[in-house]
Amino acid sequence: MPGTPSASATIELTARDARAVMVAAQGLHRRPKRAARKGDVLATIRRMEVLQLDTIHVVARSPYLVLWSRLGEYEPRWLDELLAAGALFEYWSHAACLLPIEDYSLYRRRMLTYGETWGWSAARAWIAEHRDDMRRMLELIRERGAVRSIDFARPPGHATGWWSWKPDKRALEMLHSTGELMIARRERFQRVYDLRERVLPSWDDADLPDPEVVRRELALRGVRALGVTRTRWLGDYFRTERRGSEALLESLADQGELLRARVAGWEGPAYVHPDHADLASKPPRPVLTTLLSPFDPLVWDRERGRAVFNFDYTIECYTPAARRRYGYFTLPILHRGALIGRLDPKAYRKAGRFEVIALHLEPGVTVTDELVADLSDALRECAAWHRTPEVVVRRSDPPELAALVQRAAEGAGTKPDQDVGYNDVPDRGHDDALSEP
Repeated sequence: MPGTPSASATIELTARDARAVMVAAQGLHRRPKRAARKGDVLATIRRMEVLQLDTIHVVARSPYLVLWSRLGEYEPRWLDELLAAGALFEYWSHAACLLPIEDYSLYRRRMLTYGETWGWSAARAWIAEHRDDMRRMLELIRERGAVRSIDFARPPGHATGWWSWKPDKRALEMLHSTGELMIARRERFQRVYDLRERVLPSWDDADLPDPEVVRRELALRGVRALGVTRTRWLGDYFRTERRGSEALLESLADQGELLRARVAGWEGPAYVHPDHADLASKPPRPVLTTLLSPFDPLVWDRERGRAVFNFDYTIECYTPAARRRYGYFTLPILHRGALIGRLDPKAYRKAGRFEVIALHLEPGVTVTDELVADLSDALRECAAWHRTPEVVVRRSDPPELAALVQRAAEGAGTKPDQDVGYNDVPDRGHDDALSEP
């Protein structure tokens, strides 16, 4: 195709063009041209390579929200159905993630070495001390079938939190981490554990790929998912070994597997996957305005967010309320390829209300008619998807923005009820069962 860079050429990009390529690579430059289907959920996860899990539920839980940011209106149950059908599996990647089942081989070695060379040191110590407990749990599941952690009673005196999990829950988690159990499905977001050979009977460890093959494949996939990347950002995407990454990427570029790029204002070389050669030769003009989960791949690397988008973001749910600057669970606002602010939301499903407790624009962002219209549309669409059509904006910075967005967002319609992956509960709680590496 004319204008497509050759494998030997270095692509020259402005910082703005690099942002546009990164946003487009993640499927966040525009809405799809047609209504979403179940297959689009799987295609979106394949595009991102990973879908991080988290259980905070002041709005739809993160995996469902990440998909909404890209697809717009869709049925959240499709994600659960894809897991139950075996199209996805859960394991540690960037964090606890849903992954395409065809990528199982890329993570199998992590499972086999968990407790030895991979994983938390505390987890390794627990495994070493509780091998008999794990063996008994395996025998129970083999005899009785799939189980959930709530099927076991918590011993008296045990508090909540990972470090005080009931022993059976820890055994289940460790057996999942070592690959002896898999998540067969989720029931109201509760994991259902079963034997790996029952969930994925086709797998044979004789097919385990060489570690260098895995490292190479994950590097290529990471560059493709990121759109444009520096070496230092690649290791964070799949939590891979950073040592030797520069030599690996240079080798892949020498072999034509990657394209070299130079981005104005970035230090050192950058890389683009050949699949995005056309994007890089003619960067798109992003038109989408949407809300992002804190665990969206576009923003989960805070250092990358500062360097690329000049967006300094910290999730404050673990910060005492009196010390929070922006709110408990703020969602970054992506506006036409730029991160222009954040808002602190709460969905009250029973009341049908989507509340923006606080809305903050970044310094230097000008309030325009276009921004107000785009932001109010995004809020209205998000509220409608949550089945909470009443949008309420409490306060903002700048102060006049709240009233402008409120007026523009009024009049959203009600849609049929569905489960969008959160519980309408009075507290703003979360479950730290997914907070391991």
